[in-house]
Amino acid sequence: MLSRGCARRMLRTMCLIRHFEERVVKLFHQGLIRGATHVYLGEEAVAAGACAALRPGDTITSTHRGHGHCIARGLDVKPMLAELLGKATGYCGGKGGSMHIADLKRGILGANGIVGGGIPLAAGAGLTAAYKQTGQVTLCFFGDGAAQQGGFHESLNLAAVWKLPVVYICENNCFALTTPNRDECCIENIGDRAAAYGIPGCVIDGNDAFSVYEAVRKAVSRARRGGGPSLIECKTYRIRGHFEGDDSLYRTKEEVAEARKRDPIDYWKGKLLGDGVITEEVFTAINEEADAEVADAALFAEQSPCPATEEALILTAQA
Repeated sequence: MLSRGCARRMLRTMCLIRHFEERVVKLFHQGLIRGATHVYLGEEAVAAGACAALRPGDTITSTHRGHGHCIARGLDVKPMLAELLGKATGYCGGKGGSMHIADLKRGILGANGIVGGGIPLAAGAGLTAAYKQTGQVTLCFFGDGAAQQGGFHESLNLAAVWKLPVVYICENNCFALTTPNRDECCIENIGDRAAAYGIPGCVIDGNDAFSVYEAVRKAVSRARRGGGPSLIECKTYRIRGHFEGDDSLYRTKEEVAEARKRDPIDYWKGKLLGDGVITEEVFTAINEEADAEVADAALFAEQSPCPATEEALILTAQA
């Protein structure tokens, strides 16, 4: 059962992710963010719903499209945006950038520029938790393209054999870079692969925050009791291209327009309005507060100093 407070917090998280990513797009096209940048627009319900089911001590592994996961797990958008701008006040001192934000204190084991790179790391985190009997659970986020990597199969098999406390969450956003699902996978549902490892698997609407929350909550509870891993496929859609600068010639404008009709924030807002959890005034206040927080973060990031040249030289020499 989802409390009213948790439902509102999930809505705020989704709004904060949305405004953050919209700001990232603007800053990128202003030339203030350098390097490959992948935004999470259209997928907000997955991160918000999944992370709401965790305890403070739990951990996550993320992807190259990891801003939403980090925000949903509680990172401050000020040092996050500073990190994207390459500033010294960023979470990784401005040296990680968009694809490598991490904060071990909050259990964020790192976004990852390698497709599927976080999947075996999650198995390692699960093994650590099982060995030390910490009671921690790891959420492993990855995309449909990563589900075709060998590390996916090896990690799920090992986690299943050793009953590791890991919940694998496939964010199926319909494309692996420019390749549609039908050309990368011979089955309709990646979640059906769970049967091959003898673990629970399910396929849910990734644009419905409540469906995500409920599926992850059950899987996390099972993992925490020693039941082992689960595989959850969240069907969603990325509104922007694979990266900023991608012209999306592999799909039609009509397809994107149709996907926008299933906006996860609009859906969750409508659900909460219908259930009497919020009013239009409450939604406006939540949305404007998130917008203001991101605007403040952008100002902080732009005014922050760059890393010292001497520090960069030292790190380069050590590498």
